[in-house]
Amino acid sequence: MLEIIKQPWHWAIAGTLIGLTVPILLILGNKSFGISSSLRHICAACFPANIPFFKYDWKKEIWNLFFVFGVLIGGFIANHFLSNPNAIAISENTVHDLKTLGVNDFSQLLPMDIFSVENIFTLKGLIFFVLGGFLVGFGTRYAGGCTSGHSIMGLSNLQWPSLVATICFMLGGFVMTLIIFPFIFKLF
Repeated sequence: MLEIIKQPWHWAIAGTLIGLTVPILLILGNKSFGISSSLRHICAACFPANIPFFKYDWKKEIWNLFFVFGVLIGGFIANHFLSNPNAIAISENTVHDLKTLGVNDFSQLLPMDIFSVENIFTLKGLIFFVLGGFLVGFGTRYAGGCTSGHSIMGLSNLQWPSLVATICFMLGGFVMTLIIFPFIFKLF
């Protein structure tokens, strides 16, 4: 059984399991799935201030904080005890394209040529970590939710704003991958 858990699962199985969270949450109390709202709940709980955005009954949404805590614990357990010892399978085309940009280390889940501790205090680190993090946070707030909230929960509930947000997330990903990412790497 442990060997089955350690192996990569087919996208249809993993997608079905992720998709089942929607009806389960709706049945268990008409809850909406999303991760980005948990940051708002944490800020409202830990930093009570006179800011209107954080003035609400965050205790009604405490289940979301437990959910996020469970995701963190699950990620820790999976990384430390259930890791697949085999190399990560990456498309040969992707490896070729990344190598032409100077990304050569594929030994970990994230390419160490980009996401290493040494890069944090460099211009590349500033762009990828600080600017990238800001843009993700801004986009999440501007769209009124994150990719999981819109693309999993919103689309399954046939919400028009979630369809628009998901299309924009995908277009942004394509633009980043095909235009901005190669441009940034040519600078270094």
